[in-house]
Amino acid sequence: MFNPSRDQVRQFFCTAWKKHQERLPLVGAEVAAADIAARHPEYHTLLNDADGALSAEWTPEAGQMNPFLHLSLHLAIHEQISIDQPPGIRAAFETLRARLGPHDAEHVILECLGETIWRAQRQGGAMDAAAYLEAVQRAAAR
Repeated sequence: MFNPSRDQVRQFFCTAWKKHQERLPLVGAEVAAADIAARHPEYHTLLNDADGALSAEWTPEAGQMNPFLHLSLHLAIHEQISIDQPPGIRAAFETLRARLGPHDAEHVILECLGETIWRAQRQGGAMDAAAYLEAVQRAAAR
């Protein structure tokens, strides 16, 4: 299983964004990463400063969302939808997308994913994919 370090994740997004801006070829997940970054102009300054991005810290205690966690969750959701894993996530996304648009639909799913990950960490166990999908489907049905 691929398990990149914090710095590798940050460097990946900064590199994908830089290549996108310079109109260089993007490879593999860089395509989705650059697209996700483009939809988050609030992160562009950060992504343009790889050294700063590598040294920055964001803490929930300070009321801050880690931009790289946010971008990474978007990337995970993009992959889940593309392969329909867990099965049914794509249909729930399409329902949300029809009502909210693609980016806002991803944000709804992102909230469900973040909550599911938080629960797994808190309980010291694996992520409950069924509970995650149920949360997404409930959000889609509203």
